[in-house]
Amino acid sequence: MNVIETSLPGVIVIEPRVFRDDRGYFFETFNLAKIVEFGLPNQWKQDNFSVSKKNVIRGIHYQIGEPQGKLVRVASGAVLDVIVDLRKSSPTFGKHTTVELSADNLRMVWIPVGFGHGFAALTDNVGLSYKVTDYYSPKAERTVLWNDPALEIDWHVGPEDAILSVKDQAGLRLADAEVFD
Repeated sequence: MNVIETSLPGVIVIEPRVFRDDRGYFFETFNLAKIVEFGLPNQWKQDNFSVSKKNVIRGIHYQIGEPQGKLVRVASGAVLDVIVDLRKSSPTFGKHTTVELSADNLRMVWIPVGFGHGFAALTDNVGLSYKVTDYYSPKAERTVLWNDPALEIDWHVGPEDAILSVKDQAGLRLADAEVFD
């Protein structure tokens, strides 16, 4: 596995070693020893899977009080994965990075506690899988508004084409959101 640093300290992209031949390919989707070697947690509480059609935007989600680190990958299709630093004391607070994750590139992204996460489905039938370090907690869940002008995120989906849940439409601007210290 290869690790690629991003512009946000602690957020890393992991490229698995892929074994390809005329039958197809094989790769490890998770190897605890390697994950720990990269500085990621050795305790995981839940695996989640979502399916989205093209132009769906989910996020920017995070949990306060019961925060989650996330290891995200795409099983089918492609997404633009968006990570926002929500740590008030961080020099990169309010900054974001994006990573294209796809069934073709097989990359994964590690999103530590203190960051918000979202993605835009770039293709139909996106299958997104993620491991989390704590359980989902509705009372702890928060949402930053996906199109907050202060964040300057290019989702690669026009606002007129974006498909959003009611929850994501009602997200708070970063200036009004509860964030990490």
